[in-house]
Parts: sequence; structure tokens; C-alpha cells
Amino acid sequence: MKPLVEVSDLLVRLEDPLMRVLDARFELLDPAAGRRWYREGHVPGALYLDLDGDLARPQAAGTPGGRHPLPDMGAFAGHLGDLGVGDEHEVVVYDQGGSMYAARVWWMLRYLGHDRVRVLDGGYRAYLEAGGRTVTTGPHHPAARLSFRPRQEMLVTREELLGRLDDPSLAIVDGRAPERYRGETEPLDPRAGHIPSAVNVPYGETMGAHGRLLSASELRERFAPVGARGEVVSYCGSGVSAAHNILALEAAGMPAARLYVGSWSDWCSHPDAPVALGEEPAG
Repeated sequence: MKPLVEVSDLLVRLEDPLMRVLDARFELLDPAAGRRWYREGHVPGALYLDLDGDLARPQAAGTPGGRHPLPDMGAFAGHLGDLGVGDEHEVVVYDQGGSMYAARVWWMLRYLGHDRVRVLDGGYRAYLEAGGRTVTTGPHHPAARLSFRPRQEMLVTREELLGRLDDPSLAIVDGRAPERYRGETEPLDPRAGHIPSAVNVPYGETMGAHGRLLSASELRERFAPVGARGEVVSYCGSGVSAAHNILALEAAGMPAARLYVGSWSDWCSHPDAPVALGEEPAG
């Protein structure tokens, strides 16, 4: 299944009983914004998932594990089942536009073993621009069963990365802003810089002006620094926009990437973790 769905395709299937829509809007600087936006209006039938409350477990700043570690994934599958998302459903996820938070849900469902999930290209903004109807009341779907078949191969640990920093077959992609990657500034974590050997592909550069992903050929150009490596690992600040880059890589038809969930917020919390500054040498 392709990782993206167009608004036009969603609009004709909103009444499909085998469709479930998930609203993942969130704002890091205003964590209450997503729920507020959902109450003010959302796609009919959409269920809300909160980054802090549903898609991550609480974690003290600066401690190993990172700022947005995964929740108990078995419990997450059970929670989705209670909301009415089951094995039989095709799932569409959206956020406000830009797909950073929607991609986190997309990745998590795939990790659970549920492949029938796509991200709404352009998000809620594109839905409104297309004249999509909105509602302010939440749905009441009957409970369903969502199987838990975790795919551990989709994850990479800090310990594995530590042992493979000089591995020429592994490409490590840092999805943060260039100035954070280079270590010129670090507004959120206690140490600045990047994982040695990582290349910088800011997640924002994979999208056009309206929050839609670039074309497959344009995405392949953006990810050219990955080269022809056999494996790709994606990380960012706390494992959220890194999932967006995994989505973009798949949309580009490039090799599937593994996620370092703890990302920089985990890596830099270990005093013995090596840190690089500036740009990596070409090649």
C-alpha cells in the first residue's frame, strides 16, 4: 500500500465502515493545541490521538530514552482496538499539515503489524482547502481487535548505532534543522551536535509550500546524501520528525529506514556518547 492518500480519495470513502480516520494534530510549543483544534472541528469520524498522551510515554528531560519514547505498544494496540480500530480497517492519519505527527502514527501502526495505513498528503489544511466537511463531535465506533505483531526490525538501538558508526553500509539520516545538526544551537537538549557520520536531511525540505510531500524524483534528490547504502537509520530530536523522513523515503521508492526512537534527545543524554560538530566530510 502506498504511504500517502489524496484528499479526493478520502472524501469519497468517509462513510465506508471499513475506514478509520485518526487525527494526530499537535503543537510542541502548545501541547494542548491539538485537542483544542479537534474540539473546534475535525474530519467526520476521526478519532484523536495525542503525541504526549497516546503516542509516547512520559519521560523526564535529559534522561536516557529521549523526550518521546514509545508507549507500551501492546497497550497502544489495545487502546486503538477500544476506540474501534481493528485488523479489518484501513486507516488514514492526518495532522495539521506537514505530516510530522501523522507519520509517527503511521510508523507505529506499521510497527504493530498493521500495513493498511496511509497519511493524508497535506493534512487537515488540504482537507479544508478541498471543501471537506467538518464536525465537532467525536465518533463512537464499536470496539474492535487490533493484533499486536511487533516488528522489532523496524527499530535500531543506541547500542547498535554505537557499534556501527564506521560501517560504510549504514547511512544515518539526521532530520533536524541544519543549525542544530551542525551544533550551532540546541534549544531543547543539553548537548549540541549530531551523531558521528550522520548526514543531514531536514524533514522540512521534503515538503512543498503547502505541506505536501515533494514528488518521488524530488525526494530522491533530497535524499541523495544517503547514496547506495544497504541500510538507513532515521533520527531527529526525539523520534517524531524522523518518522516523517521514513515516510518520505518510502514515498520516494527508496530503501526502508529504521527508526532510532530516542534520537538525539537520547543520544546526548549519555555522557560517553560521541558527538560531531559542523558538516560531515563529503563522500
